[in-house]
Amino acid sequence: MSIVIHNAAIATVDDRDTVHYGAAIAIDRDRVVEIGPSAEVLARHPAAERVDGTGKLVMPGFANIHTHLTMTLARGVFEDLSPSHKPPFSGGLSPIPLPDMTPEERRSMALLGALEALRSGTTLLLEDSNDVDHYAGALADTGLRFLLGERAYDRTGTSIGDPAPFQLDRAMGQRHLATIERNFRDWNGKADGRLRIAISAWAPDMCSPELLQDVSALQKQLGTWVTIHLNQIWGEVAAVKAHRNRLPTEYLADLDFLNERVVCAHCRCMDPVEEKLLGQARVNVAFNAAIAARRGLSPRVDDLERFGCTIGMGSDNMAEDMVEVMRTGLFMERVRRQDGRQPTPEQALRWATRNGYRALGVPDGGWLAPGNKADLVMVDLQRAHMVPVLRVVPTLVHQGQARDVEAVMVDGRWLMKDGKVLTLDEPAILAEAQRVANAAWSRQFRQRLDLKVPDGFLPEALP
Repeated sequence: MSIVIHNAAIATVDDRDTVHYGAAIAIDRDRVVEIGPSAEVLARHPAAERVDGTGKLVMPGFANIHTHLTMTLARGVFEDLSPSHKPPFSGGLSPIPLPDMTPEERRSMALLGALEALRSGTTLLLEDSNDVDHYAGALADTGLRFLLGERAYDRTGTSIGDPAPFQLDRAMGQRHLATIERNFRDWNGKADGRLRIAISAWAPDMCSPELLQDVSALQKQLGTWVTIHLNQIWGEVAAVKAHRNRLPTEYLADLDFLNERVVCAHCRCMDPVEEKLLGQARVNVAFNAAIAARRGLSPRVDDLERFGCTIGMGSDNMAEDMVEVMRTGLFMERVRRQDGRQPTPEQALRWATRNGYRALGVPDGGWLAPGNKADLVMVDLQRAHMVPVLRVVPTLVHQGQARDVEAVMVDGRWLMKDGKVLTLDEPAILAEAQRVANAAWSRQFRQRLDLKVPDGFLPEALP
C-alpha cells in the first residue's frame, strides 16, 4: 500500500539540509517515491492512504551506532560509578559487575532497550554483545533494523582498562570467532534484510595481535562490519602502552585493522596522531555523547571529522534515547570548542541520522529522498516546549524530547503510530524487565557479599 503524509514539515537531511514546510512525502512499499508540495503530491497519488501531518515534523529515523541493549539492567547504577581518569588503573568500567543473566532474562532486557529506542525515534541500531542469538529473533520481531555485533576477545581474568599482565586464552578467542561465524550463517540477512551480523573486537587491551588479525581476516571472508571500543578510558590507554608499547590506535594501525567498515566507539582519550590515523583509514566514529558526559570525557569530534572520519552517534550503556544523545553532543562540542555557533543543529542531526546509516552500510537510508528507504519518524511539534516553530531543525535539536516522537516507520511499515507501539507489548515488557532486574541484582548481592550496595537501592532488588 502507498502512503502520503501531507501538510507536514519535512527535514530531508539531504546534501543541502533541505527543509520543506506544508509538504508531503509519498511512500510506496519500502521506498520514498516523492517529496513536494502537498497538493501536487496528493494529486499524483489519489489512491494512497492519507496521513495528516499538520503540526508534525517528518524526518529520517535515528541511527544508534553503538549500544548494549541488555545493559539496561544497570540503569541508575553504572552512571555514577565511572573509573578514575588518573592512575592507578585496575580495569573495568564499574566496581560493581553486571549481574549474570539467563538467555531469557537477557532477551527481556534487550526488548526493553529496543522499546525505548523505538519510542525515541531510532530505526537502526548497532548492538554490541556476546551471544546475540539469545535475542536476535525477538529483536527481528520489533520491525527495527539491526546490525548485531557478536563480540570476540582472548584476554581473561580482567576487563578493559587494566595495565596488569595480559593473560592470553587463545582457545576462548577461537570459540568467540566460531560463534560469530555460526551467528552470521544463522541470522545474517534475516527479517527481509533488516537483521545483519557484524564482528565486535571488544577493545585493544582485551585482544591479542593474533586475534585482531583473525578478526580482520574473518571480516574480509564474511564481507561484514567490525566494531571496537577504542580509547574509551585512560586505563585502556595505559594498558595498551604496558602490553604493546604503543597507543591503542597505533596498535590497531600496525595490524592493518582499520578500514572504512570499522566503527570505533568513543575515541575520547586520544593523542592527535591517533586521530590522524583514524582519518587516514576513513573509519567511522561513534560519538556516544550522553555516556561521555556522564563519565566526564569527550572526543575531539571536530578534529576527527576534519581528518576524514565519519561521525555517527550512539547511546552506549543504560539508555537508548537518541534525542538526548544528539542534543548532548551538540552541547558538549560547543563547550569543548568554546564556540556558541558550531556545530550547528543541522550537523548534529546529520551525525545522528544519515551519517549513522552510512557508517553501518545503508547509504540509501537515514535521509529522505525519492528512491531511499522509507525509514522515518513523525514528531509532534504542537508542544509547549516546541512552539513557536520558526526553524524546525534547531527547534528539534535544542528543545525536542523523546516523548515528542509519535510515529515510527521502517521499510514503509508503521512500528508506532499515534503514540502507540504496534510491534511490542509495552506493558508486559516493562513489568518483566522490572522483575528480571530485581531478581538479577538480588542474586548478585546474595552471592557477592564483597560488593557494596549503592545507596538508595530498591528493596526488592536486595537479597
